[in-house]
Amino acid sequence: MTFETRELKIYDYQEVMKLWQNTENIGLSAADKKEAVESFLSRNPGLSFVAVDNSRIVGAILCGHDGRRGAIYHLAVDTKFRNQGIGANLVTHSLEVLKSAGIERCHIHVYALNQVGLSFWQKEGWYLRPELMLLSYNL
Repeated sequence: MTFETRELKIYDYQEVMKLWQNTENIGLSAADKKEAVESFLSRNPGLSFVAVDNSRIVGAILCGHDGRRGAIYHLAVDTKFRNQGIGANLVTHSLEVLKSAGIERCHIHVYALNQVGLSFWQKEGWYLRPELMLLSYNL
């Protein structure tokens, strides 16, 4: 299968949001509203990508950095297109851009019970950080 990988643009929002909504274990919040994603993309140009098959978005990755560490917020591949290297390709694209920006480490949050996701990330060379705990604070 061949697919095109290109930068995620705000005009992709509706289709990408539909993909995220239809993907298990993607946690969506107010931070994923169109205005917030548009702001995120403008602060992190060239780091987020979509995979396109015949003009249809079949995969997407939302990635950024704070100048010190990278972060992947969402990676989704349409269930009909999984196990074809699309997710790994999207991750590779984002990591290459992070590396060229001087970022040396990237993080992703994965739900503890998401065994499919954990297996994917570990297969791609990512490792668990059992010494760290995530804390959040709502403003």
